[in-house]
Amino acid sequence: MSTARPLRRGRFARILVIGGALVAVAFGYGALAPDGAAGADGPQSQQIEEGRKLFAVGCSSCHGIHAEGGTDGDGRFTGPSLIGVGAAAVVFQVGTGRMPAVQPGAQVPRKPPVYTEEETAALAAYVASLAPGPAVPPAEAYDISKVTQEEITRGGELFRTNCTACHNFSGRGGALPNGRYAPSLMHTTPRDAYLAMLTGPQQMPVFSDAVLLPEDKRSIIAYIAALQEQQDPGGLGLGRLGPVSEGLWGWFVGIGLLVAVAVWIGLKVPTVPRRRE
Repeated sequence: MSTARPLRRGRFARILVIGGALVAVAFGYGALAPDGAAGADGPQSQQIEEGRKLFAVGCSSCHGIHAEGGTDGDGRFTGPSLIGVGAAAVVFQVGTGRMPAVQPGAQVPRKPPVYTEEETAALAAYVASLAPGPAVPPAEAYDISKVTQEEITRGGELFRTNCTACHNFSGRGGALPNGRYAPSLMHTTPRDAYLAMLTGPQQMPVFSDAVLLPEDKRSIIAYIAALQEQQDPGGLGLGRLGPVSEGLWGWFVGIGLLVAVAVWIGLKVPTVPRRRE
């Protein structure tokens, strides 16, 4: 009898501890469940659901019904997977009108946007809900209203190091292999420039924060804005390609015009018939 009582007390103690822990978990869940339930029907979830519907109608034919990537009936590739691209990639591609694409090709050109800003935000929220990816940066990340001349100079150095191989030293773009090209930056906005560096659209490499710090991206954007404001005091800029284009222009137009005038004058000179001796 004396040995059974300690055993019974130990067994009851374990039951009480487990029961108390279960009660504590139940109270904790009850306290947190209302917030989670409200979030399920909150504005964010509604936006994601709206984006899912828009995606199913306008994007799934190329990218797959679940954004897993798609192929046509012959097994040819139609669109890449969007799992993990993040909201930033969607805002850039859809906001610049590159998506939805008219037809697949080596280069998808910029065109007027098809979706409104609200619809674009909904599509971005849906794609972001599929897997983690680059988020849309806040406006202050690409705000260049208070940059200094030193930062612009620094941006020029970074631009010439990382961007001129494709976009030209003046930001006017250039040809690339396989029918692709780097677009001109003369009409890009600070937000689009930041999103492009963050996501690496098409053949452009990704300049994440580990590659280029946010302040470096802002300096590059400030330099691009300075290029956009530059004037051509000599007249026609000729794409700002440098002395080669200027020399060709002078040769074909300048010297060519002189040759044409000389030929014209020669044709106007009357011919004198020779006398026979």
